[in-house]
Amino acid sequence: MRSLDIAGTGMQAQQTNVEVISNNIANMTTTGYKRRRAEFQDLIYQNLRRVGSNSSDNGTVLPSGAQVGLGVKTAAIYRINEQGNLTQTSNSLDLAIQGNGYFQVTLPSGDTAYTRDGTFGLAADGTIVTSDGYPVAPGIVVPTNAQSVSVNASGQVQVTLAGQTDGQTVGQLQLATFPNEAGLDAIGDNLLRETTASGNPVTANPSSNGFGSVMQGFVESSNVNVVSEMTNLISAQRAYEMNSKVITASDDMLQTLTNLK
Repeated sequence: MRSLDIAGTGMQAQQTNVEVISNNIANMTTTGYKRRRAEFQDLIYQNLRRVGSNSSDNGTVLPSGAQVGLGVKTAAIYRINEQGNLTQTSNSLDLAIQGNGYFQVTLPSGDTAYTRDGTFGLAADGTIVTSDGYPVAPGIVVPTNAQSVSVNASGQVQVTLAGQTDGQTVGQLQLATFPNEAGLDAIGDNLLRETTASGNPVTANPSSNGFGSVMQGFVESSNVNVVSEMTNLISAQRAYEMNSKVITASDDMLQTLTNLK
């Protein structure tokens, strides 16, 4: 019976749906996290009577035909790049992006990764780094005798040194954007990697045309909406249950056939 396999694909699809939702809920407090959404497609169809085929020798044509679907499959899991709320931390090295763009991070391999997580700190030599110790491009170093650090909306990093009243510029942060942000590859640790699907990065100073601005003393919260996720979870659970009932009904029908005498 096709219904057994069809319902099985439905249960697998809803299991994936629940896994995506659970990952969203698990990361509801992850800085800079963007929620995901599972998308599904119907599987190939079996033609019992092909639409448009001749139904007689006189050239009459079937107006609709008869097709039986074979279930569902996961087509994609999209990243929803909606702006998250900005939470004030009053930490001078916490930075949030308001608008488009990603911070650039230099990995130990020398490759560049991208992130919306602006919870930065200082390495032993004064380099601005991520929470994992990876340098934030372009490798800005804060002098050890700096009394304060300020970052303006355009990403310019200035420090006030001991015995001085005027700020001194020590570096310029740049943001990166992509033609297709959904094509970025998530590699964990709040980092994303460029792919062929994402296209090549375009870099510029914050507050430039098409780029967001930097806010010092803030971090971007996750854009997960807990109410929506719980609603989606209930819907996915009900869909899973309905598919399981189809399998139960199909099994009962097969049992009826085997009991025929």
